[in-house]
Amino acid sequence: MTNIKVIIPAYNEQDSITNVINDIPNIVNEVIVVNNNSTDLTAANAEKAGATVLTENNRGYGYACLKGMDYIAKLQVKPDIIVFLDGDYSDYPEELTKVVAPILNDDIDFVIGSRVKRLREGNSMTPQQVFGNWLATFLMGLFFGAKFTDLGPFRAIKYNKLVALNMEDKTYGWTVEMQLKALKQKLTYVEVPVRYKQRIGVSKVSGTVKGTIFAGFKILGWIFKYSLKK
Repeated sequence: MTNIKVIIPAYNEQDSITNVINDIPNIVNEVIVVNNNSTDLTAANAEKAGATVLTENNRGYGYACLKGMDYIAKLQVKPDIIVFLDGDYSDYPEELTKVVAPILNDDIDFVIGSRVKRLREGNSMTPQQVFGNWLATFLMGLFFGAKFTDLGPFRAIKYNKLVALNMEDKTYGWTVEMQLKALKQKLTYVEVPVRYKQRIGVSKVSGTVKGTIFAGFKILGWIFKYSLKK
């Protein structure tokens, strides 16, 4: 049986985290919520819902993901697949089966849940998110011939391939770093269209001007860094 683990970075998601965990299909062996210095009941609610709860006090999406990976690296039995999922309930966790299907059925290395316009709830993505995704994926196509259309956080990857990527970004560049390194290491990849709805609570990135600008610089920085290595 395939061993699947889910990593959920979570900062102040007390109102949504239980819903996220409860909607994850039972094909998953373990749900790991990384409490990223929350000041609310995120950790308590996640634990009550049955998740393994880790604490990462350094604020940052990448910090939280790396914490989850460090925990998994110390397990005696390693998983086959890692799924990354946000804790704000903007994704549909039940679609996890669809996201991992190309790995299970077609031996694909890496799958992005693509938030296509026809499946997105109105106003679920801000104009700056839509433009940022378009620009980043356009540049990846221009520089590397990539076929990505989204930097969607709902994604699945073979565990051994993830480890080989040697991920390092601590904040907003995590998703684009993974995609760029997957291209460099010539991983097989596909996108799977997924539904997307308005999140519960306020976005910590696109909900602030500072977060939007910083995220944009981080994403473009990774792309241009890798374009210079070609």
